[in-house]
Amino acid sequence: MRRSVQRLLNAHGSVTEEYSSAADFLCHSELQRRLRASGSKLPVIFITALEDGALEAEVTQAGCVAYLRKPFPANLLINAINNEWVASTTD
Repeated sequence: MRRSVQRLLNAHGSVTEEYSSAADFLCHSELQRRLRASGSKLPVIFITALEDGALEAEVTQAGCVAYLRKPFPANLLINAINNEWVASTTD
């Protein structure tokens, strides 16, 4: 799945960096918290195999732009990215 997402994003012109899981980078929503605390407005899209309503609510409330559960249609990811791109260029 990770490689497929990376290839999909690369095919749509995005530069990507992959991690085998959020735990390899930072636990759960810690990355999002650190980004916000540093003043970053970088959009966060969570991709997970877990069905965790509490985590989804937490990251959505913190500003996550999309919470995708695997498997998901490619267009959901591309649409989330495109929507954020449009939003960032109109601010």
